[in-house]
Parts: sequence; structure tokens; C-alpha cells
Amino acid sequence: MKVFLKTFGCKVNAAETDSIAVLLVQNGWEITEIPEQADVLLVNSCTVTASGDKRMMQAIRKLRKSAPDAVLLLTGCYVQAFPEDASAIPEADIITGTKNRLQIPALLESYFQNPHRISAVEQFVSGDSFESLPQGSDAGHTRAFLKIQDGCNRFCSYCIIPYARGRCRSRNPEEIRKEAEILVRKGYREIVLCGINLACYAYEKYDIADAVRLTAESGISQVRLGSLEPDGLTPEVLKKLSRIPALCPHFHISVQSGCDKTLKQMHRHYTCTEYAELIGRIRKLFPRCAVTTDIMTGFPNESEEDFAQTMEFVKEIRFSEIHIFRYSPRSGTPASKWPEQIPEKIKKERADRLAELAGTLREEYLKSCIGEMHRVLFERQKSPEWHNGHAENYALVRVPAQEGENFRNQIFSVRITGVQDGGLTGEIIHID
Repeated sequence: MKVFLKTFGCKVNAAETDSIAVLLVQNGWEITEIPEQADVLLVNSCTVTASGDKRMMQAIRKLRKSAPDAVLLLTGCYVQAFPEDASAIPEADIITGTKNRLQIPALLESYFQNPHRISAVEQFVSGDSFESLPQGSDAGHTRAFLKIQDGCNRFCSYCIIPYARGRCRSRNPEEIRKEAEILVRKGYREIVLCGINLACYAYEKYDIADAVRLTAESGISQVRLGSLEPDGLTPEVLKKLSRIPALCPHFHISVQSGCDKTLKQMHRHYTCTEYAELIGRIRKLFPRCAVTTDIMTGFPNESEEDFAQTMEFVKEIRFSEIHIFRYSPRSGTPASKWPEQIPEKIKKERADRLAELAGTLREEYLKSCIGEMHRVLFERQKSPEWHNGHAENYALVRVPAQEGENFRNQIFSVRITGVQDGGLTGEIIHID
């Protein structure tokens, strides 16, 4: 029997879908990329924004139309955060949240033995341990995602994730080492460590730096950190990270706002000064590293003066890239109930202004790379003229291609020669 898988949301969700695929194959299922051929449609949901929920519902209806006789299993964050709403989705035959995904094969077996609507959403409780799913891998990718942490304890005023993922839980360090060794044997050159709040990784005496070290000890060429929160990146952790040669010097550290008043209302756990000091410590230990971030515009009660402070803060930090989000009220969170909601027109106007500044800073950062040497992991060739890959700082790099060459999944040292189409161009110096 065949399963079609559809994923919404973050890289953690994508990694979990890959793991669910492995789990199903181990239990005799076949994965198909054609929904019309599927006996089961499995949707791994996200619920960060209400607009995302709407897109997911549209996709579910479309999938049901394409395979009207298939069993539809809905899992993921939306189900966990809003189990009653998920139960009311008429297209879903089985719903299960973000806890106990190992039970999915058994739920399907139960349904096929006795077709009936199944709701299997178990709430998180204090003391829950990390659920280790089989390590998924995608042969079409050159880098593998290794999930080592789940949950969040922060309860930011705009965020539903602690309700959808439970409290912080971390993976056994020995499992991390073993999974990394498996990925090395499969031929991957880079492992990306991911989690819901990755910087809060903690298992007995181990912290996030220890998790990176254990991953590097597998023999992998490069280790990259996924998205990080500022807390957890203590001076001691940063010093330990700086001693790991395989770590890519790219730090995506969410800031959300450059205004202390807004940060306090968001229930973030730092000030702009503390964030700037953190970035200063990182840049001292990792010269020429890339620092990227997330910023939200139009948070409730954000004045024009507050936004101006964010713009000045961005200029001060000089991020190499910014992911910009317009605030979207998420039911179930405190901020969604506040009366001081910002009109969409103002949210967009601020996002556009920030995007213009971010583009200027991005161009400046890329130009500063000209003349430098970077290690580049090459990916699938998208055009006959160029080989493309990503440097340690995650900048896109292109080098001229010759007919018959195949650089995929190889790491070369490249001298950067220019900036083109939002990325870097270069020339290969030697194979690493």
C-alpha cells in the first residue's frame, strides 16, 4: 500500500516527515509522490499563523479531491494546538498531534482493520522525554537534517508553539553521535542540527556545543546550526563552539524587534543591548561569520517610533540577511486579544521599508566577501552554465561549469570573484 506525504512549516517538520516516511517503509508501506496513487494521504501540519492554517485547509481539500478513497491522516502542530478544530475537519479520517508519532503505523493498521474516525491526540506533560524517530534522509539533498531538540519553554506572547510542541526536551547525546555516523556512511557532507528551540539543548551535563562536537566527531565535513534563540548562547558555549573546526560560521539568531518596548511586550528574554553584546562576542570568536535573523513588523502597539528604533538597530548590527514577517494574530496567544492591532497596510509598508534596508545590507555583506576563500558544498546543477552551492556562511556561490562536470555533493575551496543575482561568483582553487 502507498502513502503520499505533504509537509507544511519549518525544517523540523520537514525532518519529521522524512522520519515518518522511514517509519512507514519499515512497516511495509511504499512512499509515492503522486497523491492519486495513494492509499493514505499524510499531512504534517504547521500552525504558526492563521493564514498558514488556511493554506493547509485548502491543500487538504485539494488532496481529498485528487484521492477521494484514500485515508487522510492529519498530524503535526495544528492538531496538537487545536485538537477540537482538527477533529471537525471532515476530510480527516485520523488525527494525531506532535506526540507519539511512533504510533502512526499502528493507527493506520487499526483504521484498515476497522474503518472508523480516529482521534489520537495525547497532551504533553511535565517530564516528557524526547521522542526518537528513525533518522530520515532524502537522496536528493546534499545536507541532512538531524533533529536533536523539541519543545519550548519561552511562551512569547505571539507564539502558539509551546502549546503545539510541549516543553523543552533534548535527544540523548549517544543517539546524536550514532545518527551522525549513519549519515556519514550514507555519503552526506553536511549535517544541519535542528530543533524548536535549539539553543536550549540540554541533556545531563551536555549543552548545544557538546551536541555539535559529538556530531563533528562522526567524521562529517561540516556541521551547521539551525535557527537559534539568543538565550542559551552563553560565553562558555560560544567558546566551546569556536573550538570545533567543522562548525559552519553561520548564526541565524532570531531578534524579532530592535525596540526594547516591543521586545518586552513580545515576552522575549533579552534587551537590544544584550542581543548586540551577544553578536559582538560571536563576531570576535568567528571573524567574517554571517549573522542572519528574523524580524516581525506590525506587532500590536508598535508605533512608528518603535519601528524606527528597529531600523536603526538593524543598521547597527548589519545582518547579512533578514527574514521579514508581518505580524499575524494567532488565536490562543495573548497578543491576539490585544486591542492595539496594527492595520495590514502599515504592517506591509514597514515590511517593505525593512526589506529595502535588508537588501542593501545583504549586498554590502556579499561584496565584502570578494577576494576571500570559502569552502563550498555544491548541490544539484540547475543550469548548464553554472555549478551552484552554499559556502560555510550559507551564501549562494556559483562557479562556471564545463560540459560533463558533476560537482554535486563535493566540497571545493573557492575564491570569490564577484556578486551576481543575490549570490556570489567564484573560481575553484582546489578540492577539499
